[in-house]
Amino acid sequence: MENINSFDMKIKARSENEAFARQVVSSFAIGMNPTIDELEDIKTVVSEAVTNSIVHAYNNDSDKIIDIKASLDNDSMEIIIEDYGVGIDDVDKAVEPFFTTKPEDERSGMGFTLMKSFMDEFELVSKLGEGTKVRMVKRFVREEENAGA
Repeated sequence: MENINSFDMKIKARSENEAFARQVVSSFAIGMNPTIDELEDIKTVVSEAVTNSIVHAYNNDSDKIIDIKASLDNDSMEIIIEDYGVGIDDVDKAVEPFFTTKPEDERSGMGFTLMKSFMDEFELVSKLGEGTKVRMVKRFVREEENAGA
């Protein structure tokens, strides 16, 4: 991935910052001339990843920090969202549809499933007691690719 532009920001693990993160990352993608569907995919995955950090990694401790990085190349965007919370015991189990560690909160357990299905690349790395990193890549459809369809 040839980086043509990037940013790195830190936000507090506060629920109101989820919307802020979603808007910042999707606004950063605008220069790639994404489709509405591509923008919605980006907003959704950022929302899910940040919410996972707030609710699951930090148990709503608003003093904790979430790192968000995004970079653009000629036809794609890489997004990395990282926390330094409790970590995930079984990553394979965590990415199964409907799995949640907080069923009492009526969580659907679809966050990682959505991230995997909305993005072209998805990688989840986690270590107990150290945190979790989600890396996702979205490739943008170009108008010339649609012209031949």
